[in-house]
Amino acid sequence: MPELWHEIEITPAFHDLDPMDIVWHGHYVKYLELARNALMARFDYDYPQMRESGYAWPIVDMRLKYVDMLPYGRRAIVRAEIVEWENRIKVDYVIRDAETGKMINKAHTIQVAFNIATREMEYVCPPVLWQKLGVEPT
Repeated sequence: MPELWHEIEITPAFHDLDPMDIVWHGHYVKYLELARNALMARFDYDYPQMRESGYAWPIVDMRLKYVDMLPYGRRAIVRAEIVEWENRIKVDYVIRDAETGKMINKAHTIQVAFNIATREMEYVCPPVLWQKLGVEPT
């Protein structure tokens, strides 16, 4: 079974802060996207390759749980891990303080295959996903 996870390091920029000098809650979505893109690029199935394969993968569900705050300049690690791939892509995320390891946020996203040619949602992931990830349906 391949390792279906990847980690990136982020350092919040000044423009990501809210009036309380912590990262505004909406910017966490951006951090998840950066980690998910890096994860999918690792398997050569980032957005351009998805499009070339004939599929778009819109997010249909996203959940975030804010456990702690992330202040300006504090380094954090964002871990993205694919935990489902048969009928949808479910990615679990954990954002941790890079120095202490303390959890800051946990989340998940769900994406489904959308056939670009037929303009229809697919209810089973296409084989190209399994090939790219090196997995088999269970």
